[in-house]
Amino acid sequence: MIVVFILGYAAIALEHPLKVNKSATALLLAVMMWVLFIFGGEQILINSESFHKYLEEFTNGNFQTWVSHHELLTHLGEISEILFFLLGAMTIVELVDSHEGFRIITDRISTTNKVKLLWILSILTFFMSAALDNLTTSIVMIALLRKLIADKKDRWFFAGMVIIAANAGGAWSPIGDVTTIMLWIGGHVTTLNIIAKTIVPSMVSMVIPLIFLSFLMKGVVRRPAHADKESGHNPTSSFERNFIFSVGVGSLLMVPVFKTVTHLPPYLGMLMGLGILWVITEILHKSKNEEHKPMLTVVGTLRKVDTPSVLFFLGILLAVAALQSAGHLRLLATSLDEYVGNLYLINVVIGILSSIVDNVPLVAGAMGMYESVFPVDHYFWEMLAYCAGTGGSILIIGSAAGVAVMGMEKIDFIWYLKKVSIWALIGYFAGSATYWAMNVYLFE
Repeated sequence: MIVVFILGYAAIALEHPLKVNKSATALLLAVMMWVLFIFGGEQILINSESFHKYLEEFTNGNFQTWVSHHELLTHLGEISEILFFLLGAMTIVELVDSHEGFRIITDRISTTNKVKLLWILSILTFFMSAALDNLTTSIVMIALLRKLIADKKDRWFFAGMVIIAANAGGAWSPIGDVTTIMLWIGGHVTTLNIIAKTIVPSMVSMVIPLIFLSFLMKGVVRRPAHADKESGHNPTSSFERNFIFSVGVGSLLMVPVFKTVTHLPPYLGMLMGLGILWVITEILHKSKNEEHKPMLTVVGTLRKVDTPSVLFFLGILLAVAALQSAGHLRLLATSLDEYVGNLYLINVVIGILSSIVDNVPLVAGAMGMYESVFPVDHYFWEMLAYCAGTGGSILIIGSAAGVAVMGMEKIDFIWYLKKVSIWALIGYFAGSATYWAMNVYLFE
């Protein structure tokens, strides 16, 4: 299974030289991993607590039905939550964009200087990510970048910094990243403590790359031409633009509030926001002519949503889920505990690994191992939130934000590795060192 996973991962990384779409590779990889697991996994699960509980509950249960009816469905449910959240967020952002709602922000950003623009967008992303979450924020910021930067390679580079800033911003907020949400809901961290202990390291992980890039980047960006301004025709009025922007952004901001109040999963809050916006746009544009109506309603917008990216997400997460069910990730966590030992270093390694394997099962494994060992607000949990959140920026498919940006902008894995990974890695280590120094000299 490990060999197949490495080969599949290599094929995804080499998408452009092989000329095979990464979504196709990811789907094949996912199916192959589960086929290997169901044919050869029974012998390694003799000591699996989950498997034995299933057998006790269902007297006619066997290994094959446990894999297909228990493990696969459980993982598919968790992955579907992310996919529906992603679909909802992408549709809302696309709808606001089709109404030119983001002009409220882009018209206020007048600079074309690369360095100034990079700082403005990165800081905006950092704080937005803490209020929304890193996935939603990256989708919003890519929509903004398309209005601000015409050149594709320039936009890719800025998108790389958006990934770093979004993951850094999500790491210090209890609602900013899936892993911090897990730790917060699991009772391992409290709100004020996680903010106080990790906001500075998270900011360092973004600011250090920005400082280096400020000396290396030169010149200005070219703004894209506005087709509507050129033709003198605009399908939306000023009121419609501002109204849809307010409702769209408001519905995104309400997702964490919805979750806190109802204790229901965030994707339901996102779907509620989409439903509200759908009804509003249908009523708002019912009298519009048929030429403009499709691009201003949810039905037309859904046709533009990037389905291959969603399928890529499904494939890569299902492949990692197979490793988790087979016990590979728990073995990895045990090995780290045995051979590394130092808690700070264990977290640093988990962060680096989260750029290769999804950070959710890694954090889940660490939570399972250390749940009864460390109390609430122990430094292990706080540093785990920082490392698992920011470490995913090292590779473009290491975080939900990275995968979404990769799909939306069609960024090449190898290009990101050459141009952005080094800055993400420098920032990651700088933030880790900052957390260690603060914890040792300020908080102990």
